[in-house]
Amino acid sequence: MPNKFVFPGGAIDADDASIPLATPLNPTCMNRLAQDSPEDLISALIAGAVREVWEETGLLLGAPGDWPSHPPADWESFAATGHLPSAEGFRFVFRAITPPARPRRFDARFFLVDADRIHGDLDDFSGAEDELSHLQWIPISEARQFNLPFITEVVLAEIQSFLETQTPPASVPFFDNRTEESRFLRLA
Repeated sequence: MPNKFVFPGGAIDADDASIPLATPLNPTCMNRLAQDSPEDLISALIAGAVREVWEETGLLLGAPGDWPSHPPADWESFAATGHLPSAEGFRFVFRAITPPARPRRFDARFFLVDADRIHGDLDDFSGAEDELSHLQWIPISEARQFNLPFITEVVLAEIQSFLETQTPPASVPFFDNRTEESRFLRLA
């Protein structure tokens, strides 16, 4: 999204479903992700999130480990670090599907991971590909003042509320716009 501040993200690649995870997703998040989604998609969502963060920021979410076989091309640079992608610490915090009339549609899941889970220097973005510019850490209160897409603002508000209360939400918000009628649901 040109001239917008956005989360790192992107599409799941076909190979993501076959990527081994060093640690599984916690059961609460797994159950919430499984609602209104094919079960075989869950592992691919986590692997895709780890890969996209790696590609777009150069930050590594993984655990030391050996790959059972040669990694797919999109995963070679990640595997070369000696890590497997890890779901440890992932929290599924939001889902949104854009309305049908939009020129660019998505069905996005948003995850929160504590920065302590990142291996390496948190301020070293030198491994990032050239998709994003101005990579930086910004306090949420300041980030919410930037030029954000609507959905990014809503997700940041949810995350800020969680961080302020330190209380895990009882459910995950879901903006479901698959049809002409917009629905706001909760994934319990």
